[in-house]
Amino acid sequence: MARRERRRFTDEYKAEVVALVHSSGKSIGEVSRDLDLTEAAVREWVQRAEVDGGRRQGLTTAERDELARLRRENRVLREEREILKKAAAFFARETR
Repeated sequence: MARRERRRFTDEYKAEVVALVHSSGKSIGEVSRDLDLTEAAVREWVQRAEVDGGRRQGLTTAERDELARLRRENRVLREEREILKKAAAFFARETR
């Protein structure tokens, strides 16, 4: 069985699918089959919309984005600190 190429969907499309799940009375599986989407993707979109809407506990999309940004920044700062420590040690040996 050949793997399908990864598809990308706009936020507007995801919101429309979530609205369809809520308004149609169909299950997530039925909606995903009707639209030729994976059930896992649609379920994730519905859960994310519920968190963002305050109906479910968890990190909102904005909080997740900020957390990822801060983790990247923290990693860069740690790398820079390690480089500076090595440079300081190198120049301390050179001046002796």
